[in-house]
Amino acid sequence: MTDKNVNPDDDQADENRDDNVDERFADIVGDVDIDADQSATDSQAPEELSRESQLEALLAERTEDLQRLQAEYVNYKRRVDRDRALSRQSGVDKVITALMPVLDSIAMARQHGEVEGGFKLVVDELEKVANNHGLTSFGEVGDAFDPNLHEALMQMPMEGVSVTSVSQVMQPGYKLGDRVLRPARVAVSDPDPNATPVDESAQADGESAQADEDDETPHND
Repeated sequence: MTDKNVNPDDDQADENRDDNVDERFADIVGDVDIDADQSATDSQAPEELSRESQLEALLAERTEDLQRLQAEYVNYKRRVDRDRALSRQSGVDKVITALMPVLDSIAMARQHGEVEGGFKLVVDELEKVANNHGLTSFGEVGDAFDPNLHEALMQMPMEGVSVTSVSQVMQPGYKLGDRVLRPARVAVSDPDPNATPVDESAQADGESAQADEDDETPHND
């Protein structure tokens, strides 16, 4: 049974329209190789990962080079500083060693009361320069004998000493910082058998008590 409202020409037009759409779609996608595009996408990812790995390896290599260079520079600077300090100290040692006979003469002149006037000003400046470079003298009568600091030249008894002590100083010793340049040349005395040993703890207590008394003593302005 045929529908009177249906136009055969309309059906033909619809079919022609569908054929045109199919042809148009075929023209659009005709040149596109879907399988090839997928293969290209899949191959691009490993290539990008490979490039990234190369960059990371290069960065790590350059970082190691910089770290090694920095370590070499630090070691070089440390060696230069050490050599500079040793060179400076060597120069100071030579100058101080050359000055020691002069200082010995000054010490002898001072013992005889001959350091005065304009000569005293020169002596004071010379000793000031030596002290500024770390030079100190040691060796006094009454010091406990120390073989690391004193060179015993003779025996000379001294009354009242409870330990082996310096009884006379022939030549003072000198230190440069903590290093002994020359030991003091001295005469030594054995302990006096008649001397009363000093109790160090009792002496310390006595000094403390004396200090307390001094603090408590009122001072008059």
